[in-house]
Amino acid sequence: MSGGYIPAADARTAASLLLLRDGDAGLEVLMLRRAERGDDPRSGAMVFPGGVLDPRDVHAHADCIGHDDRHWSGRLGVAERGLDYLVAALRECFEEVGLLLACAPDGSALDLAPRLGALHPWRERLNRGEVGMADFCRETGLRLDLRGLAYYSHWLTPPGSPKRFDTRFFCALAPHGQVAQADLGEAMELLWLTPAAALDPARDLKLLPVTRRTLADLARHTRAADAWQAAAVPREIRLVMPRRAVGRQGPRVVLPDEHSYAEIGRLDPHGHGRASADLVPGAPVSLSERVIRVTAPNPGPMTGPGTNSYIVHEGGRGCTVIDPGPPIDEHLRALIAAAPGPIERILVTHTHKDHSPAAALLHAATGAPVHGRRADHPMWQDDTFAPAVLLAGGERLAIGPATTLTVVHTPGHASNHLCYLLEEERTLFTGDHVMQGSTVVINPPDGDMSAYLRALEGLLRLEIDWFAPGHGWLVAQPHDVVRALVAHRLGREAKVADALRRLGPATVEALVPDVYAEVPKALHPMAQRSLLAHLLKLRDDGAAALDADSRWSAPAAG
Repeated sequence: MSGGYIPAADARTAASLLLLRDGDAGLEVLMLRRAERGDDPRSGAMVFPGGVLDPRDVHAHADCIGHDDRHWSGRLGVAERGLDYLVAALRECFEEVGLLLACAPDGSALDLAPRLGALHPWRERLNRGEVGMADFCRETGLRLDLRGLAYYSHWLTPPGSPKRFDTRFFCALAPHGQVAQADLGEAMELLWLTPAAALDPARDLKLLPVTRRTLADLARHTRAADAWQAAAVPREIRLVMPRRAVGRQGPRVVLPDEHSYAEIGRLDPHGHGRASADLVPGAPVSLSERVIRVTAPNPGPMTGPGTNSYIVHEGGRGCTVIDPGPPIDEHLRALIAAAPGPIERILVTHTHKDHSPAAALLHAATGAPVHGRRADHPMWQDDTFAPAVLLAGGERLAIGPATTLTVVHTPGHASNHLCYLLEEERTLFTGDHVMQGSTVVINPPDGDMSAYLRALEGLLRLEIDWFAPGHGWLVAQPHDVVRALVAHRLGREAKVADALRRLGPATVEALVPDVYAEVPKALHPMAQRSLLAHLLKLRDDGAAALDADSRWSAPAAG
């Protein structure tokens, strides 16, 4: 296939069909238990009907009712033979569970339930590869009915797996009156289950990651027709490729929406399964030939899995620590032990108490000078911070002949916030300027929403491929992340302006439940700080006013 999506060379192309119906408890999906096949990870798993494409599937194109190959190839993003996937989905469904989506030659509906028994031998012949679907259609006088199929998802088995499958998933309403029957070869047991029942731990079903995620998606719907309608809406369907990793309980699969996904792909592109899916405090992680990360044992609502300290070096020389973190002795020991050589420089992104207090301790232990910037306002700052070298932004710090850090002043979260760009790897150490999976609190007076947005926009002018945040894993596609953050903040600002028009004059406390309605109430005190930052920005922009009673309102019209 040229000019379109090309499946991975080590993966077999396949198709699967989600058959939906309404049961007593709502939407049900047909699942089958696969036969036990030695060390095959799919052995005994509950899956949906499906299997690999057959070269003969192309010959059944003329026996299909519905959109043609050009349409489906475009829909699936392949150059040609997209229709093969739909033929395979219907063929495998018929082979494994005995349900047939077919119609009369003129496209009119047929009641196939009384004929299924007589058609049973075809299931065995198809399964043995003696015939193809074109033979089946010619001999039975039926046509494959694709009109009820909706393209659902596209999954690729993780790199490094013993068997890889490049699978397109489709969904359809179960054919009326037909009764599913396991072939007892591939399908050993059939179950119609609600997604919630299939996911219930009490059932202890063996579920592959793709199956588990698909069931979770289907669980949003209560009726089969609703689920089908949602799938039938034209939309971009992106390839989902999990990755193999190791977690606290052993080997596991990581999905693309998990925070560790991009980093695992960078550290273990071939899928050996050695990269960690967890941030383990004190455990050094070599992110590249120049960068080591050590996470502090200070997890919490504001720090996520803990504060990251980074060691930048060149061949074990010129070790520079970015953000030594909180003053925790075991973290300090882990940091010194992880350095491949003497620590010569200490850099601080900002002086909040989870990032900079250990700088003084690390200086005392190593003699390395502390670099950073003082905050404009002392509130909530680390009062032990005493930089030997003051940074303004724009400095280039040579770690070695081929390793350079550029200082970038990024005020907003804090007035003295600095990021550090590792030029040779186009990696930006972001501190709290950009966090992973959440937005940072902008806390006036030292926090400034206008400055924060300007600093975010400034990142779009930098050549960067990765963010190395103060909390969390490496972040890929940094410019997309920045654009999303700016859009989110501006969207929140619009909500603030709307709340002022509807509720003002109102205090900050009164506005929080409306502006942050989707945020848990336990986090409203923190949200209130960022809300004040939004209000101050709107005031500076002439879009909000503050009265003598500390109440905010939209400016008077005219």
